[in-house]
Amino acid sequence: MIGMLESLQHESDLLQHDQIHTGEKPYECNECRKTFSLKQNLLEHKNMHTGEKSHECTECGKVCSRVSSLTLHLRSHTGKKAYKCNKCGKAFSQKENFLSHQKHHTGEKPYECEKVSIQMPAIIRHQKNHTGTKPYACKECGKAFNGKAYLTEHEKIHTGEKPFECNQCGRAFTQKQYLVKHQNIHTGKKPFKCSECGKAFSQKENLIIHQRIHTGEKPYECKGCGKAFIQKSSLIRHQRSHTGEKPYTCKECGKAFSGKSNLTEHEKIHIGEKPYKCNECGTIFRQKQYLIKHHNIHTGEKPYECNKCGKAFSRITSLIVHVRIHTGDKPYECKVCGKAFCQSSSLTVHMRSHTGEKPYGCNECGKAFSQFSTLALHMRIHTGEKPYQCSECGKAFSQKSHHIRHQRIHTY
Repeated sequence: MIGMLESLQHESDLLQHDQIHTGEKPYECNECRKTFSLKQNLLEHKNMHTGEKSHECTECGKVCSRVSSLTLHLRSHTGKKAYKCNKCGKAFSQKENFLSHQKHHTGEKPYECEKVSIQMPAIIRHQKNHTGTKPYACKECGKAFNGKAYLTEHEKIHTGEKPFECNQCGRAFTQKQYLVKHQNIHTGKKPFKCSECGKAFSQKENLIIHQRIHTGEKPYECKGCGKAFIQKSSLIRHQRSHTGEKPYTCKECGKAFSGKSNLTEHEKIHIGEKPYKCNECGTIFRQKQYLIKHHNIHTGEKPYECNKCGKAFSRITSLIVHVRIHTGDKPYECKVCGKAFCQSSSLTVHMRSHTGEKPYGCNECGKAFSQFSTLALHMRIHTGEKPYQCSECGKAFSQKSHHIRHQRIHTY
């Protein structure tokens, strides 16, 4: 008690401290009418309405509106869990989570929503889901929000305001925290590390998504077919397979795609861009991921093994497709004729037999093909390339099937 009195050196400090015991909260927020016992708590609270975030994390650049929020956030880097349950030993980084956990042992549920059982401090925030209270509406499009800060952030979509610009590549952002996260791409800084496999990430949300690979968690489920996904973006893209929506259109040929990445990949066909080259055989690829997968051909590495027949594969996607031979699963069905396929790419190619689409054109003679692999074979007519040579007589062939057929002459 003496130490407490010594620390309250001024009369104003003592008066403010007394309010903790009396419950008096004389400082009121003029936005939402919430009251506080200390003036500095009111000032920090107001940052929620203005969107101001002045407390920055030195590890990853995330900015928080309150110093207490920053203190809690820092524990995601240090791993510090100061609150330990004396019943089961489980530890927590936040006191409120620790107190909420203890109620599992006592059975206590003091804060309950009439519609769904849920505990404080989330109860006030949760109840807005039922009441639908959204007092802050956008004057441009009418979209409403339950917090002024969310509205302020949304309005930047209409104004196009992006005040935070990257000095490395010029990309601009609506918030400083997004810029700081982006800059990790240039610096190579990856402060968020997976405790299971050690893989590091530049952004915390990417780590959270990655960890679901280990836990098997797939929180985003399609209501149409029940298929579940690790990421929300994957679910949205998948749902387009049901709706047929293809919002991304190629400006060159008008072809539409359900995903932006598919459009980006397709556009490289027109410009002929293949920036990734294999230093072993010289094969070039449009995407880095294809080059990485291709490298396994040279190393002979096949880390993915079928637990049914033992066959091994260099790519996990190849294993997934192979397993369908055993299960008979053919999830991709043609809506025109009902034919089913085990790969989505096979369905895409098949659909061209109905539409007559031939997106791969030869630059030499103009002949068009429905598959890129068929175009690659055709190009050998012009280049004269014959990569398959008979070891018996030396005769060379442009196609592997012709080479195999020829070899039968020597076996009989």
